[in-house]
Amino acid sequence: MPTTSFILAMAVIALAIVIISAGVKVVPQSETRVVERLGRFHSVLSPGLNFIIPFIDRPKTIYTRRIETAPNGRPIVRMTSTNVIDLREQVYDFPSQQVITRDNVTTEINALLYFQITDPKKAVYEIDNLPNAIEKLTQTSLRNVIGELELDETLTSRDTINSKLQVILDDATNKWGVKVNRVELQDITPPESVRVAMEKQMQAERNRRAEILNAEGEKQSLILRSEGEKASKINQAQATKESEILRAEGEARAIILNAQAEAEAISRVAQAVSTSRTDPAAYILAMKYIETLREMTSGQDNKTVYIPYEASAVLSSIGSIKSIFNQQN
Repeated sequence: MPTTSFILAMAVIALAIVIISAGVKVVPQSETRVVERLGRFHSVLSPGLNFIIPFIDRPKTIYTRRIETAPNGRPIVRMTSTNVIDLREQVYDFPSQQVITRDNVTTEINALLYFQITDPKKAVYEIDNLPNAIEKLTQTSLRNVIGELELDETLTSRDTINSKLQVILDDATNKWGVKVNRVELQDITPPESVRVAMEKQMQAERNRRAEILNAEGEKQSLILRSEGEKASKINQAQATKESEILRAEGEARAIILNAQAEAEAISRVAQAVSTSRTDPAAYILAMKYIETLREMTSGQDNKTVYIPYEASAVLSSIGSIKSIFNQQN
């Protein structure tokens, strides 16, 4: 049966173990703890082995924000208390909230916030319940930024909204020892009536673009067709021009040849009648007149021929023609 001294020794040993374990703190990498000594800030523990005075030095309790999944699949945000400060970059997924745009359209928006604690002392002493403060600050800043934009600008300017929110939140949380790295808008959900109107507008815009493309296609087709017809007419006109020129050249050549032939005939007639006293011009005129009379009387319906009085002078040349032939014979 153990004696009283043995029991006392065991108790002392157990107490020493408890005191030593309370005074030894092992801090993992990327974590830290803020230690208070008798209620006042004393130090910030670095990663690794650290020693504190038991019952005098105590780590400061802070709040953290955790997201859990409910049995129905919906996310649940839970606030818990701990004395561990995580120095890694953290992400807060804020639930959807209703905001009003500049054109008075109520829209649901949820956002993601990426931040990192850079000064543990400020994160503990400069703000109470840091996760809740960041969430409320993000919500109010989001309302202010969206309130300056119309719905169409909100839907098409996510990068601009993210940049504005990041600058505003980073500036506001700087005194809390927090660095906001970026803000991302997840979903922007306008009301059902607005979505239906936007779909109709989008469909109308598509139809308008299709009609414009069809009109441009028809315009281009008409232009190409008219250019083709123009080129065809130009080619036809050019061909007609060249054909007329060739025909005119042919007629001119024929006239020249006929004139040369008549000149040759007149020259020979002049030589033939040079031996007589008959005028060559009168002879030629008489021959033309005789040819004309022959054509006038050659038709079947021509029964009566009237010879003008002036023809008597020409017909008087027939006698001289007869004398020419007689002399040649």
